[in-house]
Amino acid sequence: MINMNNSTLDKLISTIAKLPGLGPRSARRIVLHLIKSPDALMLPLAEQLTQAAEEIKICEVCGNVDVVSPCNICNDEKRDDSIVCVVETVSDLWALERSNFFKGKYHVLGGTLSALGGRPPESLNFNSLSTRVAKGAIQEVIIATNATLEGQTTGHYIVDLLTPFEVKITRLAYGIPMGGELDYMDEGTLNLALKMRQDF
Repeated sequence: MINMNNSTLDKLISTIAKLPGLGPRSARRIVLHLIKSPDALMLPLAEQLTQAAEEIKICEVCGNVDVVSPCNICNDEKRDDSIVCVVETVSDLWALERSNFFKGKYHVLGGTLSALGGRPPESLNFNSLSTRVAKGAIQEVIIATNATLEGQTTGHYIVDLLTPFEVKITRLAYGIPMGGELDYMDEGTLNLALKMRQDF
């Protein structure tokens, strides 16, 4: 039987509830699951969290997370240094890496511009991006921000920021996904698909 005072439990539930996608109810379920198996779940989790907090670093070049800085992607000599894909978050970088298609390097902004959300340009990694491009080795910058108003605004800001440099700027195509049926697409997706149409 595990004895924990309410203060300890409340603090644990409150902390877990701060994680994205979790509320107090989900946090309570997780905590109850953990305390059922303290030796098999709770203690190893605590140890791994402590180890991660001590070892994980933010890459000084691209903003990725890794146990080394520069990260393993930036250090990979097999990747193309001349192409940089700009993403909003590390989770976007991981999504692109799962596709196993892109073989260039990345730049993580740390979010998008948002006047309402209190994210001005100086709060994101724009300066380090322009510094990287200014060195002259990068030939193409792919803007891979999300297809949201904030993502579009951030993309336009990047274009303005990099205009003084002789670098090709492209963005991810939008539109109908592979296997998608027109009848199931929303109007915004269809509109973008028409605007981004290509030669057949």
